[in-house]
Amino acid sequence: LARAGIAVLAVDRDPLTAEVARANAEALGLADLIEVRCADVTEIDTSPYDAVFVDPARRGGRGRIFDPEAYSPPLSWATAAALKAPRAALKIAPGVPHEAIGPEAEAEWISDGGDVKEAVLWFGEGFAPGAFRATLLPSGATLTAPAPLPAPPVGPVGRYLYEPDGAVIRAHLVADLVERCGGRLVDETIAYVTSDVPYSSPYVSGYEITDQLPFNMKKLKALLRERQVGVLTVKKRGSAVEPEELRRRMKLSGPGSATVFLTRVAGAPTMLIGHPLG
Repeated sequence: LARAGIAVLAVDRDPLTAEVARANAEALGLADLIEVRCADVTEIDTSPYDAVFVDPARRGGRGRIFDPEAYSPPLSWATAAALKAPRAALKIAPGVPHEAIGPEAEAEWISDGGDVKEAVLWFGEGFAPGAFRATLLPSGATLTAPAPLPAPPVGPVGRYLYEPDGAVIRAHLVADLVERCGGRLVDETIAYVTSDVPYSSPYVSGYEITDQLPFNMKKLKALLRERQVGVLTVKKRGSAVEPEELRRRMKLSGPGSATVFLTRVAGAPTMLIGHPLG
């Protein structure tokens, strides 16, 4: 912000962090635009400012903090501060409960290479209060929908299976993908989407399913031996089996490759075997 010529007040109650921030501002030649204040930010009146950005401490002495009200500063204070400013952005943990997110913000989950890295609450002009958004990096593809969406249909496994990006799952936008591809969930509690026709989207990884088996290690091992599968990718949702343990027990050998999904279909432990589309 300071590099763009904007005057910034930076607040942190940790003296060492404040000193490092001052040193960085000096080193970058921005000290005239950045005021660093060692203070409790909850005692700062944010109403005179054009924008507010809050990156609360989400770790304590015992590790990661899951309760947003235990953040430093708490999410409730950050939200109140955001509502006093024309624009605001609040960083939150990607796993924050959706019920902790107020209706005043647009909530965005951001993934990088499929791994969910960040979540941000946006306030002000240009954002849709109550909407949920998933943004994928490095492509920049972004998907948004009002929340909550209606529950998607559930049905049998079709020829194709789609694994939504983690940001889409965190943003509860799987139902939007189901509608877009004309598909259904394989189980009401599992974020795997299936359809009978191929579908291409940056928000999913697609697979063609060749086999569906009840969960049975011996049957899977026999099928993989018959197909001469030497390279096996194991994915799971709703299964306690560890991928490395499964690969070890399969004793793989051969030139072929396959992907196995350990999941539930209509509540039943199931193995789906296939290969990536494209």
